[in-house]
Amino acid sequence: MIARGDYDYPSALNDIPDSPPLFWAMGRIELLHQPMIALVGARNASSLGTRMARALAHDLGDKGFVVVSGLARGVDTAAHLAALPTGTIAVFASGVDTIYPAENTRLAEDIGKQGLRISEQPMGLMPQARHFPARNRIISGLSRAVVVIEAAAKSGSLITARNALDQGRDVLAVPGHPFDARASGCNMLIRDGAQLVRSAEDVIEALSDLTGISPLDQPELPNLPPAQKPKKRSLRDTSNLHMQILNRLGPTPVAEDQLIRDLKADTSDVAPVLVDLELDGKITRQSGGLLSRN
Repeated sequence: MIARGDYDYPSALNDIPDSPPLFWAMGRIELLHQPMIALVGARNASSLGTRMARALAHDLGDKGFVVVSGLARGVDTAAHLAALPTGTIAVFASGVDTIYPAENTRLAEDIGKQGLRISEQPMGLMPQARHFPARNRIISGLSRAVVVIEAAAKSGSLITARNALDQGRDVLAVPGHPFDARASGCNMLIRDGAQLVRSAEDVIEALSDLTGISPLDQPELPNLPPAQKPKKRSLRDTSNLHMQILNRLGPTPVAEDQLIRDLKADTSDVAPVLVDLELDGKITRQSGGLLSRN
């Protein structure tokens, strides 16, 4: 646990108005003292988008920057993978010991050894939709700049970009084809004044005060307890659970715990599926733990 005022609490994060009073960390704490750049983008990223994320993360890592992202599918995953050898930080919307999405279990375990996992949420907490915007402010708050690689006009990546602007961070964006909806948010950012990015050199030029940073030292890896692996589910099981939940929900709100009892399923299995359905706009979570179908 790292609290505000501790030596390891990042000064950049301390500067934002809604900085977390404390957060949990798992991995190489010394990465919090390195210059950081956030790479964010679409979960349904294109092949070009993931290639760009890998190239930027690799080249920025070679220049001495730590790559910060959110462990989501698509761009986040590509950026973390490419930056593992040089240093990457994954900011969780769940508890730091609870991996979401489950498909990134192996990557999260590697980040816990070679990089750093952090979260302001309590241990063991499964993420809910409202946790992701709060997570995004930490991603931008840690970083000197936020690079948006692919983002729709209404997306979590644009929330991160807005947070970055409010926090006084630079926002940069990779342009895309006007007909590709995944690039519409990036093109809007560039139209409104964001720096256009073609390569890591463009990012470094935009941050001229950070040029000449030496590559990251690679200290000995700390001996950390292994992350607990979540129970694996097949795609068919997950799809069936999606349909069971949607079939049981209607316009009338139902308590989440009642739904789980009706399904005769484990909370650990149902919770991430509910988050997926909520992010996809198929269900709505109301106050008091009530759920309804859209």
